Amino acid sequence: MSDPAPPAWMADAARKWLEDAGAIGKDVAGAGDGRRAFNALPLSGVRVAVAERGRALCSLRVPAHLTDAEGNWHAGAIAAAVDDVCAAAIMSVEGIIKVSVHYDISYFAPAKHHDEVEMDGRVVDQKGRMTAVTTEVRKKETGELVAIGRQWMTASRPKGSQGSKL
Repeated sequence: MSDPAPPAWMADAARKWLEDAGAIGKDVAGAGDGRRAFNALPLSGVRVAVAERGRALCSLRVPAHLTDAEGNWHAGAIAAAVDDVCAAAIMSVEGIIKVSVHYDISYFAPAKHHDEVEMDGRVVDQKGRMTAVTTEVRKKETGELVAIGRQWMTASRPKGSQGSKL
């Protein structure tokens, strides 16, 4: 027997979260309220293909402001983007953003300014409040592997908790 499909609002929320981050990231210099500026920066111009059932698949063209002196997509920007895609994959089935408790990333090949990359995040397993998720980053044109991120993420508060309203 398979698990029932999560409510559609979860997939919609995950897609909107990623798309909003990409739109905020395009305006790096500032407008807006700045609450998501750090999370948004590595997702500048992201295009979301899928955000449902434990998967977040999106692509972006590596922007100049996220490259090093040699024009390589900066390792820190890759790590931050992978973290966000992992979070969106979880959000598509759990309806919440979780926090990382363990995160590792392996780099295989550089991506350059203007390269289009595809990030494919997938929920791998769930154990209580913990969720395992991976994201592969590949060059869209060649399929060459750029990086793989693996995370264990947990809820910072129980589902349904609203926290304090100060």
